[in-house]
Amino acid sequence: MSPAEIGVLALQGDVREHREILERCGAEVRAVRLPADLEGLRALVIPGGESTTMSRLIQRFDLLGPLQEAFARGMAAMTTCAGTILAAREIRDGLTDQVRLGLLDIVVRRNAFGRQRESAEVLLDIPAVGEPPVLVAFIRAPAIEEVGPEVEVLATYRDEPAAVRQGRHLALTFHPEITGDPRLHRMFLKML
Repeated sequence: MSPAEIGVLALQGDVREHREILERCGAEVRAVRLPADLEGLRALVIPGGESTTMSRLIQRFDLLGPLQEAFARGMAAMTTCAGTILAAREIRDGLTDQVRLGLLDIVVRRNAFGRQRESAEVLLDIPAVGEPPVLVAFIRAPAIEEVGPEVEVLATYRDEPAAVRQGRHLALTFHPEITGDPRLHRMFLKML
């Protein structure tokens, strides 16, 4: 991969953790805070964090239009937790003015698995990355309640899709970056 092909949206959330894993996988990574930071990227990671805060910051830094244009030109996305909320076609329990990038034909519900005290690390079977199961963290996780016909479900948790892929986009309701398993990031890089 040539330098600076992968960006991490660096407005809020698990930016450092994603960057470290991507770099361990051999990618050169650029923080994305402003529209100019999107120049030349093949892919963008939208991390977990707080989706309404991220939405407001995307609007404040005039990133919405440039993000939409970059994705329309073919930039791929890997999203975790709050990033998956922003990437969805529809957000349930979101704010009316919340950013919806519509990258994946999914419907998500914010904080579907409860408050912080219901958060947990679990071993999740994800056949696409092989054995053993992946240790992931569900932190105030959203639920993917509906998937369109072009969406491939890669893993489920509590009978809900937890990892999905559509075209060049990979969306996760959990955090693999916190527990440090690089297999999902490697899979995303291979998707490019």
